[in-house]
Amino acid sequence: MKFLSVALAVYKKEIIDALRDRRTMLIVLVTGVLMGPLILIALSGFIASLESRAEQREVYVSGLDHGPSLRNYFERQTWTVKAAPVDFEAQMRSSKFADPVVVVPEDFETGILHGDTPVVELVIDSANKQSASTAPRVAQLLGGFSRERAALSLAMRGVSRVLLDQMQVEERDLASTQTRAIRITGMLPFFVLMAVLYGALNAALDTTAGERERGSLEPLVMNPADSLALVLGKWGAVASVGMMVALLNCFSFLPAQWLLRSDTLQAMFQFGWREALMFLVVLLPFAAALSAVLMAVAIRCKSFKEAQASTAFLILGVSLMPMMTLFNQSGDEGWHLWVPALAQNTLMTQVLKGEDFTLPQLAVPLLVCALLTAGGLWFVSHHLRRAAVK
Repeated sequence: MKFLSVALAVYKKEIIDALRDRRTMLIVLVTGVLMGPLILIALSGFIASLESRAEQREVYVSGLDHGPSLRNYFERQTWTVKAAPVDFEAQMRSSKFADPVVVVPEDFETGILHGDTPVVELVIDSANKQSASTAPRVAQLLGGFSRERAALSLAMRGVSRVLLDQMQVEERDLASTQTRAIRITGMLPFFVLMAVLYGALNAALDTTAGERERGSLEPLVMNPADSLALVLGKWGAVASVGMMVALLNCFSFLPAQWLLRSDTLQAMFQFGWREALMFLVVLLPFAAALSAVLMAVAIRCKSFKEAQASTAFLILGVSLMPMMTLFNQSGDEGWHLWVPALAQNTLMTQVLKGEDFTLPQLAVPLLVCALLTAGGLWFVSHHLRRAAVK
């Protein structure tokens, strides 16, 4: 009972100090409450801009007078044909002009009439994202003109266009709507993980290196209370802050969906109470383990700034682990579940796809988090015990 009472007393003291810390509360507010809405608003704005550009159906042409038949085809496809600026290449390089340009050669109509294949250029700047994103639609439009001319030429010679198509290809996409949405929303688990990390960071540093810098850690260690009870109380407060960020972050996506400007993203992003609870099942053990590891790194530091520098490598590791999926084109591997941060990112991505993770899949990262938590708490307790002896 004495052990638990000491741990509880330390926990109350540390959690009150953490909640009084304006810096910690600001991070909790920004990362926990505002992160979800801000990310979804940014994504919906980006998709809405692409949708508005697609609805405009505008094509810019250089040498418009050289291809009246091409212009006629564009207009029949309900596209608005506009003359490209004279210096469109320079404007495209400087990102002042964001549309691909169709360059029609002077001998275009003559080549078409003589059965030649005139070269039509589609000028883009791959470094200009807006230009590169619109280019496939314009290329498909040009391909439609080419197929139409070929069909007319064959019809004039009494040859059916069907003879050139020896088979018909129909595409069938096995991916569900939520799985296709991963191409857009796949970054959300990464931001959630980073929010939990930065939410627990300041609290972990302040309760260890911060107290040592203020000179309040040594008197606490000199008490006859068990060092493990002291560590459990401090860790409980830090883990509570991290879990609070995880809780606020996950449930902030629910009202954030009301702010989406893109109908496409609203239809594809299906995130409800069930998904939020599954996120929490993954994140809460991770927050507990991360808090223990952060405390273990910071306990050896003599000042808050030194602890910040020491935890930089840990922050870098947590931020880089989820990115490993970008370089792995073969899909999720079994060993991913054994790597902290990568395992949580994998399971949360699976939830966003609309797939349930199994108990064995969840058991592996839970075991890893439990081991990290136990190891971190033992290291902090051992370090405090040695400091008390000295």
